[in-house]
Amino acid sequence: MVARTTEWAFLGRVPYAEGLALQQVTAAGLKRGDGPERLLLLEHPPVFTLGRNASEADIVAPREWLEAQGIEVHETNRGGEVTYHGPGQLVGYPILNLNPDRRDIRRYVRDLQEVLIRTLADFGVTAFRHEAPGHIGVWVREGKIASIGVHLSRWVTTHGFALNVTTDLGHFGGIVPCGLVGVRMVALSELVAEAPSLEAVAARVVHHFGPVFDRQVVPPGGSA
Repeated sequence: MVARTTEWAFLGRVPYAEGLALQQVTAAGLKRGDGPERLLLLEHPPVFTLGRNASEADIVAPREWLEAQGIEVHETNRGGEVTYHGPGQLVGYPILNLNPDRRDIRRYVRDLQEVLIRTLADFGVTAFRHEAPGHIGVWVREGKIASIGVHLSRWVTTHGFALNVTTDLGHFGGIVPCGLVGVRMVALSELVAEAPSLEAVAARVVHHFGPVFDRQVVPPGGSA
């Protein structure tokens, strides 16, 4: 069986609303059957996003602090509670059609975790899944290094993961991250002698994404 093709792109810094629109356009094309799967890799300007299980009470910082830090707030249809996106964080939005052979949301989340665990291993960092309820994401011994929140519609995926590379972790102090009181957020830059660029981390994500998801991952209009 020939592996499906997924186009990938590293887009640099993209406003959150623009990234959401890109996902929606791609997902609509997949549902119509006239568009490609895509893996969008990027970073956002500072933003707090509220998942379906979140409320504004999960934002503990006053509005004046948000304005001073330049942090926007967006409600989303992804799963989970509240999280932070910002510069130095690699965000991945896989827009895939899980029909007909991968219609299992637990498997999908575990596959996203596996991609990130393998990526971090490339930089000498041992990461793992936390099996406790509510602890979806990717963890290292020191704390939580990546968040995952997804949305599926007719088995087409949107949203995805956020991996802290050189992220300003102080901004997580303005929220209850993923509804976990007292959780320590960690960045890759704390765990290695020299922090890699987002582009370097994105390249390793692409490398592992294909084998984990049984996809041929190619640049737009290109070949592997």
